[in-house]
Amino acid sequence: MTYPRVLCLGEILFDCLADKPGVSLEEVESWTAYPGGAPANVACALVKLGTAAGFIGAVGGGDELGNSLVQVLQEIGVDITGVQRHPTAPTRQVYVLRNAAGDRSFAGFGKLDTADFADTRLQAAQIPEVLFQNAEFLVLGTLELAYPESREAIERAIELAEKYDVKIIVDINWRPVFWPNPDAAKPRIIELLKKVDFVKLSDEEAEWLFATTDAGAITYRLDSVEGVLVTAGEKGCSYCLSQNEGKIPAFTVDVEDTTGAGDGFTAGFVRQLCKQGIKKLADPEIAKKIVTYASAVGAMTVMKPGAITAQPTAAEVEAFLYLYKN
Repeated sequence: MTYPRVLCLGEILFDCLADKPGVSLEEVESWTAYPGGAPANVACALVKLGTAAGFIGAVGGGDELGNSLVQVLQEIGVDITGVQRHPTAPTRQVYVLRNAAGDRSFAGFGKLDTADFADTRLQAAQIPEVLFQNAEFLVLGTLELAYPESREAIERAIELAEKYDVKIIVDINWRPVFWPNPDAAKPRIIELLKKVDFVKLSDEEAEWLFATTDAGAITYRLDSVEGVLVTAGEKGCSYCLSQNEGKIPAFTVDVEDTTGAGDGFTAGFVRQLCKQGIKKLADPEIAKKIVTYASAVGAMTVMKPGAITAQPTAAEVEAFLYLYKN
């Protein structure tokens, strides 16, 4: 059996996108469901880019939504050894509005409370240790910190990562609507950041957590991390990797839907870490190339609707970068 090099732990769900951009919730006439959930998006993007990845998370055991999401993972080639099925809690659906520019806002979870879904019931005891024995990277979000059972699962995954020297990358992915108590988010996230190796966050998240968008300042503040990446949409991104600091302008593309753009960026970054090796981050030119590649993957993901369906292949990214250079 070949084990995944990267493990992605957290939520898998359906993003139900309003079919008409620029309308209010009351005006929505129809929705289209796209497979999503940040860690699942990263796992799928990595496989499309050529890096073996596995997903660890929970879906509803008795619903067709969960079955279809697992099927999506299997068809793409994501390892599903870590997928759990909860006997009673349903698979999550999240309703998403888009403005005329393609930027999204969350409109809730239908008739259910955020804590009622299967992803919140991820069981620490059922996480397969064998996956960590063979992995190099663990990618986490922070949404599962909002719920007691899935929070324990994150803690268990971090224990296993530390035991087997697996590098931990966290994408903050702050979504207040997912938190039963949003005030609990900041202290829990800050506590998590003390245990990770790389942090990716948006400029809004950087301001919220650290009162700065300066990647170098955040790296200095966290002290123990090897790198920080701060993305800012059309304003590009800044980074501090192995003491190399820089800024990358955004690629100019036609934006259809921003869902999954950050996850594409994260996947591009991890793909390059797997390919180049962490030690290469000490070379300023290679560090810049790695972040440029990540930015390209993120940019290409916004050109089509949906997160997973829009993700590019490795060949498509190379062609995109070639066109931009020439």
